[in-house]
Amino acid sequence: MTSTLQVPLHGVSVKIVRQNAGDLCEVLQSKFGCTVIIDGVDSADDFSSAQQKKPADEDQPRFAFKLDAGVQVSVWKADLTRFEAHAVVNAANTKLQHWGGLALALSKAGGPDIQRESESYIGKNGDLNTGDAIVTSAGWLPCKCIIHAVGPDLNDSSTPNVNRAEPLLKKTIWSILNKVSEKRLQSVAIPAISSGIFNYPLPQCADAIVSAVKEYYKSPNKHLPKEIFLVNHDEPSVREMTRACKSNFMSYSQAAGSQVREDAKTSTHSLQIGKVRLMLKKGHIEHEQTDVIVNTASKDKDLESGCISMALLKKAGDQMQREIRRASPDGRVIITNAYNLNCKNVFHTFCGGRPGGGWEQATSKQILFESVRDCLRLAVQYRHKSIAFPAIGTGNLGFDKTVVAQIMLNAVAEFARTCQSTLEVHVVIFPTDRDTFWAFENQMRNLQKLEFPPSTEHAFGKRDEFQGFKAASPQISLMGGSEEATREAERWLQNLFFETFSPVVIHNNFIHQFGEREDQQLSPLVKKGVSFEEHFKDGRASIVVKGHSDEDVAVARLKVEAILCKIQEKFVEEETQEINGKLIQKTYFGENTLTEPESQEFKEKSFSFMDKKLRISKVVKVVKVENPALEIIFEMKKKQLNCSTSRTMFQCMPAQFLELVSRIGFHACVAPPEDPILGQGIYFAGTVEKAMDMWKTPNEEYVYFVEAEVLTGSFTSGKRDLSLPLAVGKDPQKLYDSVTNRTDIAVIFSGYQALPTYIITCRVN
Repeated sequence: MTSTLQVPLHGVSVKIVRQNAGDLCEVLQSKFGCTVIIDGVDSADDFSSAQQKKPADEDQPRFAFKLDAGVQVSVWKADLTRFEAHAVVNAANTKLQHWGGLALALSKAGGPDIQRESESYIGKNGDLNTGDAIVTSAGWLPCKCIIHAVGPDLNDSSTPNVNRAEPLLKKTIWSILNKVSEKRLQSVAIPAISSGIFNYPLPQCADAIVSAVKEYYKSPNKHLPKEIFLVNHDEPSVREMTRACKSNFMSYSQAAGSQVREDAKTSTHSLQIGKVRLMLKKGHIEHEQTDVIVNTASKDKDLESGCISMALLKKAGDQMQREIRRASPDGRVIITNAYNLNCKNVFHTFCGGRPGGGWEQATSKQILFESVRDCLRLAVQYRHKSIAFPAIGTGNLGFDKTVVAQIMLNAVAEFARTCQSTLEVHVVIFPTDRDTFWAFENQMRNLQKLEFPPSTEHAFGKRDEFQGFKAASPQISLMGGSEEATREAERWLQNLFFETFSPVVIHNNFIHQFGEREDQQLSPLVKKGVSFEEHFKDGRASIVVKGHSDEDVAVARLKVEAILCKIQEKFVEEETQEINGKLIQKTYFGENTLTEPESQEFKEKSFSFMDKKLRISKVVKVVKVENPALEIIFEMKKKQLNCSTSRTMFQCMPAQFLELVSRIGFHACVAPPEDPILGQGIYFAGTVEKAMDMWKTPNEEYVYFVEAEVLTGSFTSGKRDLSLPLAVGKDPQKLYDSVTNRTDIAVIFSGYQALPTYIITCRVN
């Protein structure tokens, strides 16, 4: 169940967030899995800008044309990892191993979920064939999904020449476009598939791709996307795609193509503000294919009242009316299912009736402004990528069309300035309502002239003309997958902003991997007088941060935490590749399963945690770890050690390492005990009580345990400086499998000797 928390900002915390929004959002996502929205703060961080600065010739269309079917096809020089389309295409291999080229770039930019989903698909369905395409989520990429497509490999003996490979490449493109149709996507970005390491000659590759697109949309009765983007980052590919387009569409004059390019550059109907793309269009709101459609509903929840409500109800069906009658609002919004609409959810807003004048009118404007922001906030909270608004207020509210355009678009702009998630916002105007369209078009031009989006004050003119309006108070909204995630994140933020006193000590064994690159990232803070001292003792690493002010120390601490998160992410990627290398055949890594509190499994796993001697007040959650790849390697290790049985044991660790352990298993760097008296290995406790003693967690609200099956095998007593198990007798090549204190502690020196089975989250007194 998702959870939301607001953390007010005041004093120096506002300045810290303004200057370091990117690092802050990255740390909160990595450590606690929380999405962040920052309100009431003008972020100066590059993370909040639309994109990093690019060379002038990048992200510009080189050629554009419209097919007879109405689909626009254009050629772009741009980076696919940052390109905004409903879907981007990955040039994949048959095993969906994203280890090089474009595949690696997309996987790294999008985060670990992309590789994880790919492995899951292969594990369940087997390898892909040449010409196949599948769809996964896009992770952190600015698109809705990734289409992984396998083009012909001319290095393969089965496709030795271009003539034999061309039908396969066309099949690949058609498979991509079939997925576009199935998912009813509005746009897709396609690279020059097979032209890289698959050795397909670039000119013939471009011709095959362009002709495949042209032929595909000659057939009737297909879903028609709005745009096909042919996107490559290198100049030769862009040049060949442009040539292929011109030669395949000779009926389109060069002048017409030039005009389309010029229109694409100067259109006032699309505007990028931070990570939010604002689009103005004519159409019928009930036909929109965005993730969310916004409806303006009456206070009595009667969907047959009002033009927008009636249109949506007619297409959605009566189920939506029945649901909204029963539903409770989230602020000013009620969320319902979409039923027969082409979206995922409908957000119903309630902005009041026709205003009178003076203060009452100002209040109605404020409600309209905040209703738009609420819808945007909820869209991001529920991880939607696109939302469509009608022109709210021009009907029953009776607002002037120009005023509505100012309020709505400035609400979007204000939200976009601090939004850290990619979102596409459509404003849909009824086709014959020319006055309203003109009002919104004019306001879009005004926004384009601004170097930064306008502040809330611009939304309504001067403050004294709008007495009821209050600017958003500075705050951070945390949205996590559970209550404990948001509460832990809130606690961390409070400590960062309001309890940071020099010096600060950061404990994390990934500090061992600090090098010259990390030192360079910290050097600007060193020039300001901040010092960083690294310490290594008893297998535990720490950094002591000192500075002239609490603000400098807080910023430095945040920067160190962000660096550590990057190192951890890279570590997981490398270990995942190593695990794959040990497997005879490709095996998926699986997904964890939450057990129901009423189930016998939950009750059995909770039993040992409710001892009266412990500080545990409640077992909050029991998650079963399902990782077939680790299970296979664990069984291989069992045979290698000739060990027929395992021992159920426990580790206690911070929340930020739980995903790592369930993904790649146990490592000594993740959860070193307070006192490593038996050596520098991976420690496990035989009881929950002993685990809490070994990994002390003072003043914590939640404690996280990982239950594991451990292969202790042959063992002996350990000692503090041990880095490998002791030798058996006088043969230095024959080692014990583990060391122990012979009662309730075991230490192994290979993570493959332990298999994570459950993650148990507990609330402590």
